[in-house]
Amino acid sequence: MYNASDLKIWKKFLMDDQPYEVVAYSQKVVWRWGSIINIKAKNLLTWSNVPKTFSDKDNFAPADITMNSYDYLYNDGENFYFMNQETYEQVSILRKSLDWAELFLQEWDKVQLQEFNGEPININLEPTCILEVVETPPGEKWDTATWWKKPATMSTWLVIPVPLFINVWDRLIIDTRTKEYRSRA
Repeated sequence: MYNASDLKIWKKFLMDDQPYEVVAYSQKVVWRWGSIINIKAKNLLTWSNVPKTFSDKDNFAPADITMNSYDYLYNDGENFYFMNQETYEQVSILRKSLDWAELFLQEWDKVQLQEFNGEPININLEPTCILEVVETPPGEKWDTATWWKKPATMSTWLVIPVPLFINVWDRLIIDTRTKEYRSRA
């Protein structure tokens, strides 16, 4: 069991029989009554954020979330299909459950699926991925030494700002957490 003061950022717990993940945490110590804990928690099934206030005497069960290795196969626009690397079982996840992670997925990418009670609820990506530029305006010759950026459309339709020397068909390393250009691959 977790005490309310144990609910730090990224901790997963059960509240009202649903899994939540803490995204913000603050604690205020009140002299005679103990601590007041304010959190913002994300429901891992509905993706809604809820602010909650607890006493330091409240307890919560940890969420039973397992991680399994899967390969990304394809999508049909609304559902994204993955195959378990050990059992070859296929599962699907709704686009809204991916929380923009679909902008980094390419066929046969290896991902970690989070499962709650045997049902997939989300994926964890690697910190970086390699994507190919499919469209970007040409950079001007005299602009190569400046800090100016231009938009580039990647093979997964992700649009990010890149330096002016980047061309179409370049392969780039992209940070999946911040959606930023890191370097050429």
